[in-house]
Order: sequence, then C-alpha cells, then structure tokens
Amino acid sequence: MKTALVTGASRGIGAAIARRLERDGVTVLRQDSGQADLSTMDGVDKALEGIDSLDILVNNAAAAPRGPIETDTPEGFDHLMAVNVKAPYFLIQRAPLNDGGRIINISSVATRMANPTQTSFAMTKGALETMSRTLAHQLGPRGITVNVVAPGATKTETNKTLFTPELEAAITGLTAHRRLGTAEDMADVVAFLASDDARWVTGQVLDASGGLFLGPTAQGVQ
Repeated sequence: MKTALVTGASRGIGAAIARRLERDGVTVLRQDSGQADLSTMDGVDKALEGIDSLDILVNNAAAAPRGPIETDTPEGFDHLMAVNVKAPYFLIQRAPLNDGGRIINISSVATRMANPTQTSFAMTKGALETMSRTLAHQLGPRGITVNVVAPGATKTETNKTLFTPELEAAITGLTAHRRLGTAEDMADVVAFLASDDARWVTGQVLDASGGLFLGPTAQGVQ
C-alpha cells in the first residue's frame, strides 16, 4: 500500500485530495496548520515526524494573497515565501520519498493572470513551478515524477462566501465550462498524477481551470 503526505489537508482542496487518494487505496497522512506551522523549519520537520517511507508528496498548503504592492509588508511577503516556497522546497529535500514516487505541487492560474492584487502570491507560485521543472530533471533517474496542478477559481466550503453572485458570474463568463471549479475537480487531477497512469508525465504544469481565459473576452462566446 502506498503512503502519501498531503499538506493543508484539513479543509478545501487539500481535504478533497486526501479523500480521493484514500478512495484509491492510499494511506494518507494529513498535515494542517494546527499540527505543524509550515512558515517555520520546525513546522516542516514536524510535518515529516515519524515518516520513514513515502510514495506521494502533495504540497498543497499555501498562505493567501497579501494584496497589491502598495499595501504589502515585508512581514507578509516573508510569510508568503516561507509557506508557499520554502516549506515545499525543504519538505521535498527532507521527505523519505521512495524511488518511483510522486511529487505534486499545487500552484495557481495567478502565475499567468497578471492580477495586481496578487503580485507576491503569484511570485511564490511561479517559483514553485520553476522548482518543479528543475527537480523533475534531477529526480527523474529515480523514477520520481514532479508535476504541478494550477487551479483556477475554485469554490469550496471554506471560501464560498468570497464568491458573490456578481463575481461568480464574471469568472464563469471567462471560463470554457461556464462554472467555477470544485475541490473534487482538483483532487481528481492530483489523483491522476499520483497514479501509475501518469508515470510518463513529469516537469509539467497542468492547468485545472476549466479553460479560464481561453477566449479573448466573455462576450461573443456562445
């Protein structure tokens, strides 16, 4: 039986990933901020405590966007970098990952949207994507794949109040499937990358946005 560590697994996308992997017969170890604070190296080490063999590592935990550059602070910036970049990097470094294992990092379509309210957040996710490509090359001889899932707007139980009817209508109008994503949509993509079916896929960013911004505008697309 395979073992997976999923960070940020107490709610939302992380919880859905954990449930889906368990349905696939994987033993899932769930990390959340109440157990280990990934903004610190002590938290990184605690997340791996007691794990001596790992087949799948899902770096899902992330700090939320801190706003535009005008209102960002060095403290907020450092927290974003610590949770979104430093923690995944050193979790990968220190995880006892078996040959043939899977590393799946959760990014965001923010890396290609140029949203001024998410500049520092997008920077962290861009770093995660670059890290994934280089580590895919380094770890390939061991049969380990390293891939990225980049969700679009995803409505979960924990963030649903953020999606006002007006915002939801605006986003779905720019999405090929004309709806917001769900946590289960993301979990299914992660499950594929974690499976043996994805053994020949590595160093890739899978856009899981339902086709966000495929057209020039929402108007004129039927």
